[in-house]
Amino acid sequence: MVAKGTLVKVEYEAWTEEGELFDTTKRDVAMAHGKLNHNVVYEPLPVLVGSGRVIPGFDEALQGAEVGKETEVSIPAEKAFGPHDPDKVDVIPLREFQKQDVAPYPGMRLQHQGRMATVVSVSPGRVRIDYNAPLAGKALRYKFTVTEEIHDPAAKVKAFIELAYGQGRAEDFKVDAQGDVVTITLPDSCKYDQRWFVAKYRLVSDLRTYAGYRTTRFVEEYVTEEPRAPVAGETHTHADGTVHAGPAHD
Repeated sequence: MVAKGTLVKVEYEAWTEEGELFDTTKRDVAMAHGKLNHNVVYEPLPVLVGSGRVIPGFDEALQGAEVGKETEVSIPAEKAFGPHDPDKVDVIPLREFQKQDVAPYPGMRLQHQGRMATVVSVSPGRVRIDYNAPLAGKALRYKFTVTEEIHDPAAKVKAFIELAYGQGRAEDFKVDAQGDVVTITLPDSCKYDQRWFVAKYRLVSDLRTYAGYRTTRFVEEYVTEEPRAPVAGETHTHADGTVHAGPAHD
């Protein structure tokens, strides 16, 4: 049975009470229901059970679940994305959007005054927007399977990397966990990524709080390749058509 504080991987399908699929870790399910997103990584999701990183009803259902057993749970709105608050619905003059070259339409997600909102309707001169979460006020249904509990130290660190940096992004990190010190060698892909600069502080906090690492070291490697030795008889051609001995060069 999965206990609170356990790091696990979970496969799931998430549905509204009306029967609409809105999230899943399964590519075949997403494809079958016309929800396939080529920017999404479809694989089991790492979850730190009981940490509040998924909706409350799902978090509670994970506690006590059996590894490998499919479970289905209904989640009321109060334990999902909360009730729908009518005070979070506003009417904005259409000209405000026109000034920003934005053409709003019903269902459009946009940022207004620093908050995410959904366009509810567009009428002459006015736009009704809703600052509630898109699924606020809806009861949900989750079908899920805990595929594994993660205990290996390096695998746990990689799972925390995914929690902080994004699903599917941990594969190229190299991890060396020794006692209360972990050394993480960064792949080239994240060295200039602004998202990583934010994620690494969250990662350090998680590793300290939930994995017991007192020291986290990040290593950036910049390797200069040695010039290739010439091969006997090797030639290269310049732009002007002349042929020279030796390997090609800049």
